[in-house]
Parts: sequence; C-alpha cells; structure tokens
Amino acid sequence: MPAWQRKLEAERVPVTENQFFSELAAALRGLPAEERDDILQDFREHFEVGRAEGRSDEEIARSLGAPRQIARELLAAHHLERAETRITAGNILRAVWAVIGLSFFNLVVVLGPFLGLVGFLLGLWVTGISLVVSPLLVVANAALGRLPAAELLLDLFISLTLSGIGILIVIGLVYVTRAFAKLFVSYLRFNAQLVMGGVSHAAR
Repeated sequence: MPAWQRKLEAERVPVTENQFFSELAAALRGLPAEERDDILQDFREHFEVGRAEGRSDEEIARSLGAPRQIARELLAAHHLERAETRITAGNILRAVWAVIGLSFFNLVVVLGPFLGLVGFLLGLWVTGISLVVSPLLVVANAALGRLPAAELLLDLFISLTLSGIGILIVIGLVYVTRAFAKLFVSYLRFNAQLVMGGVSHAAR
C-alpha cells in the first residue's frame, strides 16, 4: 500500500463512539492525565448532545474530525502554552516537535528556521565562552613552556581584556537568547494558528 494511502487510512474518522475515544485517548497520551480526562469528557458531551439531536455516532464523529488530527492540535496548543509560560530548552523543543506534527510542510517552515536560529546562537555562545576562558590558555601555554617570559605579561593582559569582553558578551547573550526564544515561540503560535485555520476545537 502506498504511503499516501496508509496516511489516509490512519486519518479516517471512526464510526462509533468507542472507536473515536479509543483513538483519541491513545493519541493524547502525551498530555497529563487530568488534562487528558477533561478533554475526553468534553468530547463525550458532544456525543451526548449529538444523540439528543437525533444524530448517529458516525455523524457526530465526522463533525468533530479525525481523532489523531484533533490530538495533534491539542498537543501543539498544550506545548505552546507551556513554552510561552516558561521559556526552557525542553519546552521549546517539545513545542517545535508538536507544531511540526501539524503539517508535513512545517518540516521546512519550522524546522529550518529553528535549526538556523540554534546554529546562530550557538556560534555566539561559543565565541563568548572562548573569550572568557582565553586567560586559561595563556596560563597553560606558559606552564608548558610554550610562551616566552617576555611575552607572558603582554599576552596575559590581552587575554584578560578579551575575557572581560567575553563576559559582557555572555551576559548580553543571556538576554538575547531569551528574546529570540520568545520571538520564535510567537512564530510557532502564528504557524500553528495558520495551519489550523485559526479555529480551535470546542474541547479546548
């Protein structure tokens, strides 16, 4: 079976309430148990209201959509909220992964900028830290006899100056990294809303 057919089969909408909730619960296993139970209860209410209106389980399920897609959107919203509340590397990575899961196209529009930003910041951090530890290299070279005594004081003075600059760079990078992280999380939020059409599920 071709990959696109397997994907369509995996994304089919279940025809019974039990099938719907079995798939939805399995797809939401990445959420905390309490939050997952609240979501499932909200969707059970949709089925109850739908039956009261005379609709079948299949009609209700189709109106809600494929459980796996619902779960992907809910997981993305959950991880984005956590990343916005507390900026940490772990929260941002989970948010990036969740948003990528919303659309194959996000491999380009999310993963690409993310890797570029990480590479840029990593380069700055390596530069700053290298400057901070530069006096240690001078001392190590002097201890190993690789540095003439006449040049020791000059090289030590230069390295201490560079170390001071490096400390300022590192301090600045703390704020720059946090600012870029917040900006990128906002970009993830915008991307997620764009992919989902700006429409939230009633269960949120």
